[in-house]
Amino acid sequence: MGEGHIMVDAVNEPCVLVSVISQGTTEAQAEEYLDELEFLALTAGSIAQKRFTQKVEKPNPKTYIGKGKLEEIRAYISSNSIDVVIFDDELSPSQARNIEFVLEVKILDRNHLILDIFASRARTANAKTQVELAQLQYLLPRLTNLWTHLDRQKGGIGMRGPGETEIETDRRIIQDKIALLKERLKKIDKQKTVQRGNRGQLVRTSLVGYTNVGKSTIMNMLSKSDVFAENKLFATLDTTVRKVVIGNLPFLMADTVGFIRKLPHLLIDSFKSTLDEVRESDLLIHVLDISHPSFEDHFNVVKDTLAEIDDSSKPTIVIFNKIDAYVHEKKDDDDLTPMEPKNYSLEDLKKTWMAKLENSKCVFISAKNKENIEELKEVIYSDVKTIFQERYPYHNFLY
Repeated sequence: MGEGHIMVDAVNEPCVLVSVISQGTTEAQAEEYLDELEFLALTAGSIAQKRFTQKVEKPNPKTYIGKGKLEEIRAYISSNSIDVVIFDDELSPSQARNIEFVLEVKILDRNHLILDIFASRARTANAKTQVELAQLQYLLPRLTNLWTHLDRQKGGIGMRGPGETEIETDRRIIQDKIALLKERLKKIDKQKTVQRGNRGQLVRTSLVGYTNVGKSTIMNMLSKSDVFAENKLFATLDTTVRKVVIGNLPFLMADTVGFIRKLPHLLIDSFKSTLDEVRESDLLIHVLDISHPSFEDHFNVVKDTLAEIDDSSKPTIVIFNKIDAYVHEKKDDDDLTPMEPKNYSLEDLKKTWMAKLENSKCVFISAKNKENIEELKEVIYSDVKTIFQERYPYHNFLY
């Protein structure tokens, strides 16, 4: 892919995962974050062999974790032939360098791992350009770590005086490449803007949601198309736009890249044209995996990300997908602990806060089993029709 992609050929490469439990984070949350990190690692082609966590007020500024925990990890990876250690937060260049000096194996942080997955998933020239730009921007401040063995002055003819280090040469090459990629993306953005402008009077909708919640499956079902769908993170990178007809009302639907907790800002910036599709939509269709124990957190992650691109106030339909996998754990009568989402039946859930999300309409479905799809179509039809009539009040369209 580019200079920053390092795990393309890794297949079932063993790794260990590391995180800290700092103030404001519970052990249960830390475990859940590591579950997601393990899924990310698996998507990239690496199998987690062990997890290491450490309770600290805040991460160590030099090595992220304490010296004792670092030695514990070093002993484990030495005796178990582990070549990759993955950290659940972004490491500073100096932290990564210090950790690698002690462990003497490949060190990845969460951002690098996500960038790597994006690189392996990129199919079109647009996505590849966006990912390569994000990778190079991530790589630039970390050059010292990669090229310490070359960080010496060259001598000889033509190199008298101050000279130039290898790392400075690499930095200039990468800066030039970044500038080139940004120009290329500007042209792509212009082309995308023209394409969006040529779509005429049709109402635009966008499927948004956390990664792996079933957006592409819903897209395939509603548009009768064949968008790539897979039970892995970030199966879809490029925005796919399809014409959908419900009843006799045509409109456009975009399937967008899945959001994720701690999504690198470099990717948010790079995937501007993807997010523009969301920004220019008339209606958002926010998909949630109701079978996931942290779907409320996922909802907030998506809302926060949309707020970053000034897009959190659009009309929204909330789809609670995967009701076929939802497990209702009924509480015992003598259990005095607070109710959790898993304690509600689907009928109960329809009466809770989730059915009244900021005046959004909510539908509970199973895209996999095509359960309650007619209600979903009716809700989408109603909202799209309202938008169309407000925009073209005198349009001779037979509803």
